[in-house]
Formats: sequence, structure tokens, C-alpha cells
Amino acid sequence: MTKWISMGAMVLVAIASGWVGCGATEDPAALDPAALDPAAAMATAERLFDRWSGPFDFDAYEALLRDAIEVWEGALAVLPEAEIQSRSHVLNRLAQAYFELAEGYLVENADRETAYEAGKDAALASLRLDPDFGAAEKRDGFRAALRSTGDVEAIFWYGNALGQWLNYHQLTAIMGGVRDVHASFERALELDEAYAGAGPHRALGSLIAQAYFVIGRDRGDAPAYFARCIELAPHHLEAYVSYATQYARPTDDLALFDELVATVLQLAEDPAVMAAFPFYNHLARERARALAADD
Repeated sequence: MTKWISMGAMVLVAIASGWVGCGATEDPAALDPAALDPAAAMATAERLFDRWSGPFDFDAYEALLRDAIEVWEGALAVLPEAEIQSRSHVLNRLAQAYFELAEGYLVENADRETAYEAGKDAALASLRLDPDFGAAEKRDGFRAALRSTGDVEAIFWYGNALGQWLNYHQLTAIMGGVRDVHASFERALELDEAYAGAGPHRALGSLIAQAYFVIGRDRGDAPAYFARCIELAPHHLEAYVSYATQYARPTDDLALFDELVATVLQLAEDPAVMAAFPFYNHLARERARALAADD
């Protein structure tokens, strides 16, 4: 993954040297990894990842996201094994960040596949830090093990990253991978339906609309999940776009499709709406504009 990172190594040098924000120029190859302060690295990565504290520039954010990934990777390498809570937090952040790097910025299929794989692996590693999950997984399998954990963050981002990774691994998808995604989103919904802008509802709506025949669901179940997502998080614009493209258009409900796209474009005119979920609302607005232009 480091081939995508531009300045992350220099950020790590700055942290280890105590020069964060001071333009360190030390040779990264000469840096002793043990000198890295995990707490300082984690704090720096959070600042890089933050997209709510000021104006959001989608294009500029790519470099910040790449840097955050490398700093989190550096912190993970030096975090003591006994610091399970910190390791879990970093792994969950990496799962989300790799997923979002692929969703927002990567173009080549090979790069996207690699990022989704890194995301799912990080989330699964986080889940396996819990000995109860690990024991249940070995004994009864992944889906059963989900009942033993309450880490909605790891579960949700695992489902997202795995779901996208399966697009490149169709055999794994039909042999149980899609059912693992379904189980992940259902468990996330049980734990916290409002997490990530009602993400579990949005994810289940999208999955059922597209893969209902694989997971034994009725396609007609999807709208209720999208509707609940919109009810809980009306300013998360991705739900409207997913509802439009994954359910309304495939079922030839063109009136619903037009309404959903128009709603996104109208809501996106409000800066407060865009600021609520800057990264995803930017993507949703651009997608809605493209859909409206093609209509």
C-alpha cells in the first residue's frame, strides 16, 4: 500500500523526532521505528483524517487520507500487543480509511482490489483481538462468531470492504462471501442502527437490492432499509443515490428515481448538509449530477 502514499513517511519522521508540523527533513531510512511514539502518531493520524473541523476540499483530502493511513500503519507496528484497545482502534481506522481511499480516489482495479483487501484484513484483525470472537470463529465459523462481539465499527467496515473486494473474487462471493457481508451488516444493525449515518440500514438496503437472490431475501425488502436510513440521517446523501441506482432504476420506478436524484441535488445546495458528511456527500452529489445529466 505504501506506493500510494506521498508524505506519510515524512510525517512519521516528524513524529519520532518531535517535530510534528515543523517540516522535518530527516532520512526516513535512518529512522529507528522504536523511536516512534504510538500515542503521538495516533493523534497525528486523527488530525489528518479529520474532515469536520474546517472547510472540506475533496481533492486535497486525498493526500491527508494517504498520510493518515501510513501514520496509522506506523503506529500499529510499534504498539505493544497488550494494548488491545489502541490496536483495535487503529485497525478499525485503517479498515475505514483503506475503504474510503478506494471509493474516493483509486482508479485502477488492481489498486482498488488491494485497498479493499487491506481494509477487510484490518477489520478482521481487529475482531480477532477479542479472544471470545477468535474462539467462536474457530469453533463455529465467522457468522456465528459475530454474536460474540459488540464492535460495530470493525463489523461494519469489514462488511463494506469485504463486499467490495468480492467484486474481484466472484467464486468466493457465491461460496459464502456475500452471506458473510449480509451477516456483518445485520449484526451492525443490531448493535447500532445509527452508526455512520445509519450506515447499517443503508448497507443492507444496497446489499438486498443487488444480491437478494444470493442471500435469500426479497428485493422488495430493500426500500424499508433505505427509508429508515433517510429517516435517521436525512443529510447523508449516499442513501438517496444508492436507493435510486440500486433499487429504483433496476425496478423501473423512474418516478422514484427522479425524485431521489432531485432530492440529492436540492439538499446539496445547503453547505450545512454537505458539511454533515463531507466525504460521502461530495461523492453522492457528483454521482447525482452525473445521473441527472444522463437522464
